[in-house]
Amino acid sequence: PKAGLFLEYQMKRANSERAVTQSILSVIGECVDQFGPGCVGVQRILNARCPLVRFSHQPSGFQCDLTANNRVAMISTELLYLYGELDPRVRHLVFTIRCWARAHGITSSIPGAWISNFSLTVMVLFFLQKRNPPIIPTLNHLRDLAGPADNSVIEGNDCTFVRDFSKIHLQRNSETLETLLCEFFVFYATFPFGRMSINIRKGKEQNKPEVAPLHIQNPFETSLNVSKNVNATQLSRFVALCQESSWLIQQSEPNSPKSAAGESSPTPWGLAALLLPSQVEGMKSCKKRRREPVNETIKSLLESLKNKNQGKK
Repeated sequence: PKAGLFLEYQMKRANSERAVTQSILSVIGECVDQFGPGCVGVQRILNARCPLVRFSHQPSGFQCDLTANNRVAMISTELLYLYGELDPRVRHLVFTIRCWARAHGITSSIPGAWISNFSLTVMVLFFLQKRNPPIIPTLNHLRDLAGPADNSVIEGNDCTFVRDFSKIHLQRNSETLETLLCEFFVFYATFPFGRMSINIRKGKEQNKPEVAPLHIQNPFETSLNVSKNVNATQLSRFVALCQESSWLIQQSEPNSPKSAAGESSPTPWGLAALLLPSQVEGMKSCKKRRREPVNETIKSLLESLKNKNQGKK
């Protein structure tokens, strides 16, 4: 280029980086909604701690979250991938628990007081760290194994952990998936949620630093509770369903139950039984129905009197 010539980039002034991110995601959300093939249910959740655009991709069946400049989330995804690669039981158990949670409405694609899939995944990881011997290492252990190339600090948060699988030596644990599934439900059916917090960085419970029904420490932004949105009602439902599911698994026989005639029973058993509507929820709905029909009873009595009067005429 000729001497004295230069290229200048100009940006529109904004109040903050967050405001810029919100504006960008708002425009992207509108584009996805209007022009994205197969993209439906677009939600622009811009006032969340981490602004995002959420939508469903119909052809693939995927639920998508789109964010901007959220490097900690990318590191978190990388950590989950690493844990999944360390032992095949990790992914299998996470997938099973997430299917179970979705079947019972513990998780939801709609923002609200439900437990998120990320929180549920962290709960599975924490449970696997608590086995004896542990199935997966703590995040602090992975950080201690890290080399210079693994060092990562994002916005003051220590996001360092080892990426070289050859440095990670796992302890021998031969528990089956069936055992782990049952023990997961037992573990959280009796977990002291009222006093303790879940921490996969240390792999042990710690006193809750804030008043919240469920406290799960963010693995990297350690001052944050990733389950802050969960209310007491949803946590109680989760605990009750864990109690019921552990009981169902313990009642299951190794083989399919047989009918009196010796033929296979059509009654779901094993894992399939866990995906059936909850008996706990059924009992609650029955109680509601007992309280609810007062107006219906009065209405039916009035209708019968009306019919009798018409018959006399």
